Amino acid sequence: MTTWSNWEVFRGELIGTAILILFGAGVCAAVTLRFSKARAAGWLVIAFGWGFGVLAGAYTAAPLSGGHLNPAVTLGIAVDTGRWSQVWVYVLGQMVGAMTGAVLTWLVYHAQFGANREQETALPTLGIFSTVPEVRNPVANLVTEIIATFALVLPILAFGLTKGLGTSGTQTLIVAFLVVGIGLSLGGPTGYAINPARDLGPRLVHAMLPIPNKGPSDWGYAWVPVAGPLIGGALGGLVYNLAF
Repeated sequence: MTTWSNWEVFRGELIGTAILILFGAGVCAAVTLRFSKARAAGWLVIAFGWGFGVLAGAYTAAPLSGGHLNPAVTLGIAVDTGRWSQVWVYVLGQMVGAMTGAVLTWLVYHAQFGANREQETALPTLGIFSTVPEVRNPVANLVTEIIATFALVLPILAFGLTKGLGTSGTQTLIVAFLVVGIGLSLGGPTGYAINPARDLGPRLVHAMLPIPNKGPSDWGYAWVPVAGPLIGGALGGLVYNLAF
């Protein structure tokens, strides 16, 4: 197993997660905001936008950190392998990267955010940065996030059993399609955070940025897309360790 230094891990996860969020939050902004050429393009476009974000971010980060980009993935790997010493470095890089990607998205769509203010009815903006459930039921939403993240982490670990996938780089491509599949199949109820940093980092940025008429950051719900993926990731690592 490759060993990276703390500095390599931190900068790899920061850069990779920033790219992930730039693509992911970017496609949400493109589909949501008025005066965007992709306005109302739909859920299929969003799912593929996030998948391509995983593809670009993970390939970029892989030489430096392995390209986890997700505390739930990092946790699942640690539960499986028992290697915990760098978990905090991975998570720190992922959080800083997620916040960086959210700021970059705001800069790209700055004019559209400004135009939103000028409309008689301003669009809420939180869904561009973080997840918002369609039916607000914290228990059901938590279960959805646990199952969806389990469905992410267990296959990621199992892909490592196929000889050559990791060294050829094909594994990253398959994971990107896995994220698209989760979005299409399991993302409808909550918007599929499946990644605590992906939700919490941009939510913090949403709260801090001077976005006109941005609406609330919904901190009452914020624990669900953090706790659910962490539980799902840990379960994925545990089941993989026991079953494989």
